[in-house]
Amino acid sequence: VAMYAAKETRGGYEIYSPARDRHSATRLTLLSEIRRGLEREEFTLFYQPKMDLVTGSVSGLEALIRWHHPDRGMVLPVDFIELVERTVLVRPLTLYVLNEALWQRHALAREGYDLPLAVNLSARNLLDTDLPEQVATLLDRWATPPELLILELTESSLMTDSARSVSVLSRLSSLGVKVSIDDFGTGYSSLSHLRRLPINEIKVDRSFVTNMLRDPNDAMIVRATVDLGRNLGLEVVAEGVEDEATWLALRRMGCNMVQGFYVSRPLPGREVLPWLAYQSGEDLLARDRIAAPLLRVAI
Repeated sequence: VAMYAAKETRGGYEIYSPARDRHSATRLTLLSEIRRGLEREEFTLFYQPKMDLVTGSVSGLEALIRWHHPDRGMVLPVDFIELVERTVLVRPLTLYVLNEALWQRHALAREGYDLPLAVNLSARNLLDTDLPEQVATLLDRWATPPELLILELTESSLMTDSARSVSVLSRLSSLGVKVSIDDFGTGYSSLSHLRRLPINEIKVDRSFVTNMLRDPNDAMIVRATVDLGRNLGLEVVAEGVEDEATWLALRRMGCNMVQGFYVSRPLPGREVLPWLAYQSGEDLLARDRIAAPLLRVAI
């Protein structure tokens, strides 16, 4: 373990540490469990709705991964996604999420809910030159108009700024899919990035939105972000909206969309259709026909 750590240090050497050994063993065990989890389909998706602040209607869904671990129960991405993004497992996990999410979106479209769908990507995904072709294949497989797929990236992932990542992002955009900057305001992106990269949407980080009614500085940041997005012709989504007062304040600011527990918690796939039907005032039981289940296609 010390040998591998030494390769990552400037001095070229590292003192052996039992703590480092234990940490590495834990990581290796977790990676093995993740690989097994993919094979056994232990991962699942939840969907958090977005709502239009002007019309009050549902404007889209964001796919969020969860892990049904056989021993640990429900594991949130904060406990495993960073490790995955450092390894080759990021590709199969990303393709699984894309395939599963687009299948769900297509199933909802067949029921009359033809909504945009957002999927999160990592910085490592932008180095995968095969990704645009794989996305195009999945869009075709699930008959999804490319403009209804939104790929979300954090500010920090856009700062790699390598020629390869810019090329991959441009190729994805040329397919017609939309690109969103997640957690906007917490990273290091600059106005030059917003002008130069094919960005369609920015999402104001929940850390500013949650306290905006109590902290004038947070309110100023949110307002400035909304104004920036409007001036650049970008859609602006506020995350972490948990009460009506925040909803109304954001609407007065001119924010386009919101996400958060005031709209809905993340929903398991089986609950999305009933939730959408409830929002639209439709009685599922009164339908003459419920579309037959779609058969998912394995990656």
